[in-house]
Amino acid sequence: MTLTLYNTLTRRKEAFDTLEPGKVKMYCCGVTVYDYCHLGHARSYIVWDTIRRYLMWRGYEVLYIQNFTDIDDKILNRAKEQGSTMEAVANRFIDEYFADIRRLNVLDADDYPRVTEHIPEIHQLIKDLEAQDYAYAAGGDVYYRVERFPSYGKLSGQKLEDKQAGASGRVDAEDPEAQKKQHPFDFALWKAAKPGEPAWDSPWGQGRPGWHIECSAMIRSRLGATLDIHGGGGDLIFPHHENEIAQSEAAINKPLASYWMHNGMVRVQGVKMSKSLGNFTTIRDLLDGKWSFYPQPVDPMAVRLFIMQAHYRKPLDFTEEAIATAESSWKTLKEGLLFGHHYGKQLGFADSGTAAVLDTDAVKRFQEAGDDDFNFSSGLAVIFELAKELVREANILVHQGKTETATVELQKQWDTLVTLTQVLGLEAQQEAETTASGGLSDEEIEALIQQRQEARKAKNFAESDRIRNELQAQGITLIDSREGTRWHRG
Repeated sequence: MTLTLYNTLTRRKEAFDTLEPGKVKMYCCGVTVYDYCHLGHARSYIVWDTIRRYLMWRGYEVLYIQNFTDIDDKILNRAKEQGSTMEAVANRFIDEYFADIRRLNVLDADDYPRVTEHIPEIHQLIKDLEAQDYAYAAGGDVYYRVERFPSYGKLSGQKLEDKQAGASGRVDAEDPEAQKKQHPFDFALWKAAKPGEPAWDSPWGQGRPGWHIECSAMIRSRLGATLDIHGGGGDLIFPHHENEIAQSEAAINKPLASYWMHNGMVRVQGVKMSKSLGNFTTIRDLLDGKWSFYPQPVDPMAVRLFIMQAHYRKPLDFTEEAIATAESSWKTLKEGLLFGHHYGKQLGFADSGTAAVLDTDAVKRFQEAGDDDFNFSSGLAVIFELAKELVREANILVHQGKTETATVELQKQWDTLVTLTQVLGLEAQQEAETTASGGLSDEEIEALIQQRQEARKAKNFAESDRIRNELQAQGITLIDSREGTRWHRG
């Protein structure tokens, strides 16, 4: 079977062929850290997490990078509101990001570069563009010449001449910096410093980077000239990803990414989610039952399941009925996942250390769905077949004292169910037990962290997550960084 995916750039499904055999370099645009994550973030990062998991299950070695935008007008405005600093606000909401997204069982990226860590790389990329006459300085700002890049608009399908004709003279009136630009649709690579705002020295004077140049520089720094997959929400196609392509490809004369992938947008009752409409919610308010639209706690796995029931490229509509149905579906799936824990010993299941024997037909059908542009909604049909059969056998066992299906076949079904749901990040966690003394010693915590690191190196993410969840249940918070893992109590 050949893995195919839809490439936004070519507007068609293509066979997946990596730059380096067996390895995938993947980048996803991360959050601007000034507030709590919302449903759109949940949809996006569950999608890319599941695609990453699937690629790993298919045997690829995946290097997954997701950035944090930690310098932005919204962050600065929030800092002013709170009498705080840009750095303090960014650090706080990076921590809040992890607190929310990990509840949805999203694996940590391999690295989380920050914009403020890459100012020299941003300077270099701008200088490279200047040297090739793709960029020009104007009054402390630096702009990109869109007219000099002939394929501008190839990702979004928007033609520069059409946009210019449609502007009807409105651009100058709406853009206070318009007089600095040589073309109305030129965009900022570097912005001159404003009074009282953070700024960095540069060849063009004090200032800070433009939005689009940030991702281009971080990609080049962490992944090289070209990567395999560049992902993000559909709202980023234009102008953000279009401008990334223009910057990066002008500087290096190579494609920025082999495949561009975008997830669909989130709606609530058929309407775009918006604070002004009162249908907006954060991830934590949804999970904790504090969203007036659905005022009851929602299991994180039900949210994950709900998101995967729609194809990643399609719009996703949150309705009361849909969330309630996902909760009910998760209960069925959870019962199936816990079958071996509840009845395995009674039925004489083989030791968990024994290599699992899987249902080859179920695995084949699941892979056929996943290989077709990550059609996990069809893959879920295979999973629910297994789960419902195990739930049926559990009911027979409880009421009749025996099952209709042989033990070896039941274990095969259960092992297959557990394996395939882990590919999708759907896991029924056992309750973590606290120690009799009421807590772990520092030495015990360090030992568990070491076990988790070894599990991550072995790509055993289920075990890694289990250890993290066990520590969280006992009030131990882990903070991963390039320098290692830090922890604190409470």
